Amino acid sequence: MKSRETWKSKLGIIMAVAGSAIGLGNFLRFPVQACQNGGGAFMIPYFISLLLLGIPLMWIEWTIGRFGGGFGHGTAPGIFHNMWTKNRFIKYFGIIGIFGPLVIFIYYTYIESWTFAYAFFSAAEKYSQATTQNSMLSFLKGFQGIEKNNFFSSIQYAYIFFLITFCMNMFVIYKGISGGIEKLCKIALPSLIIFAIILTVRVLTLGTPDPLKPGWNITNGLGFLWNPDFSALKSAKVWLAAAGQIFFTLSVGIGVILTYASYLKKTDDVVLSGLTSASANEFAEVILGSSIVIPVAFAFFGPIEIQAIAKGGAFNLGFVTMPLIFEKINLGAFFGCIWFLLLFLAGITSSISLAQPSITFLEDEFNISKKKAVIIFGIVAFILCQPAIFFLKNGVVNELDFWGGTFCLVLFAAVETILFGWIFGIEKAWEEIHHGADMQVPKIYKFIIRYITPLFLFLILGFWLYQEGISTILMKNISQSDKPYILGTRLMLLGMFITLAMLVKIAWRKRKTKIKK
Repeated sequence: MKSRETWKSKLGIIMAVAGSAIGLGNFLRFPVQACQNGGGAFMIPYFISLLLLGIPLMWIEWTIGRFGGGFGHGTAPGIFHNMWTKNRFIKYFGIIGIFGPLVIFIYYTYIESWTFAYAFFSAAEKYSQATTQNSMLSFLKGFQGIEKNNFFSSIQYAYIFFLITFCMNMFVIYKGISGGIEKLCKIALPSLIIFAIILTVRVLTLGTPDPLKPGWNITNGLGFLWNPDFSALKSAKVWLAAAGQIFFTLSVGIGVILTYASYLKKTDDVVLSGLTSASANEFAEVILGSSIVIPVAFAFFGPIEIQAIAKGGAFNLGFVTMPLIFEKINLGAFFGCIWFLLLFLAGITSSISLAQPSITFLEDEFNISKKKAVIIFGIVAFILCQPAIFFLKNGVVNELDFWGGTFCLVLFAAVETILFGWIFGIEKAWEEIHHGADMQVPKIYKFIIRYITPLFLFLILGFWLYQEGISTILMKNISQSDKPYILGTRLMLLGMFITLAMLVKIAWRKRKTKIKK
């Protein structure tokens, strides 16, 4: 067996996991979710979910990732197999930990490329002629190739920026764990935090943009986001939204942390490292993410239109509302550029992590070189990205997000939690968590990991399937014209999953043959 890569420093792995977690959702999705789900009251189920779901899953994934790395496995099929050696089918459940990140990667990279493009557009003031919500939305749709207009006649610009972004991802991944991912995250994480702090200070010192409308100010904007509507806590939807945000924001339930942690040494501390990376993410989301977008949008558009803006979703907020605001403030081109550079850095540190499980699987289970694994992944992923680019208007990205970014997250988290707390055994798990640890996990988490976290996950899965999942599966909210594209996407996803299952079977057959020899 060839030697596996390792992280050069404890800071490197913390930065990498924090980089995976700190993504577009911290600065776009979180403030929208908070606004739509009771404002400040949303933070109650949010922090409960963090304590009962996010932190336990973070420790579980760091621990079992390090455990699997000790056996030469960096992805869920091999790790699950070593946790339950008597069950020959458990490795197939681990496929979700490769499938999910791959599905997210093939649309996330395209969205990430928009942020890179808009950084250039801001610096060059290319969208300066779009002065209303409708015209700025038209600019975005023209760029995406959804419509032809005065701004763009084709998808050419979007595709060029996608190619650049895709190649940048492949270059970083090709350079390896310490030479690529660790180096990038050590630069990108501090940079995006600095950019976020600059924007936060600018927003908080903005005051009242229109003297004729004194109520439209940053203070009231913060109040709009944080004033609690406690009646919202009666809704199961709010609790589901909070739990879902924790999944997205910490990158748990995907399979990425397992892979990153597999490159740890046996004596590396997973307790403090996991907690540190989670804390960095929460700082970026709760402190910085909530202090930029919603308050400044409220100050410029007022209490009525801000509700429509929040309901319009994260993309409209980031790519329509924010550019309009930058046009109205001094040095708008500069602030617009660093806003989109912030989003791009948050995006690329997440997307490189999404590619890693597939590449590590090829390296570990088929004993091939990093170079060859990256080339194979690059070719396959590039082909799979095309439907998300050319059929965006037909709902393909939403479909990919449903299966990769929602369903697989909850399902995979449920599987690994049961495996860790019940099959592997909580006593053995507790010992494994604390191996090399500088701090003791509160004993209450023994009970939480074994009972509360899996119960929480099954409740989320059940309520979510009842409220949204079934209608989505049956395509009830999809137009007749888009159904062929959605069916095509589902067939592509099915083909991806079957191919991964076949690769797992081939890898274990080869492994058995070597053992017999």
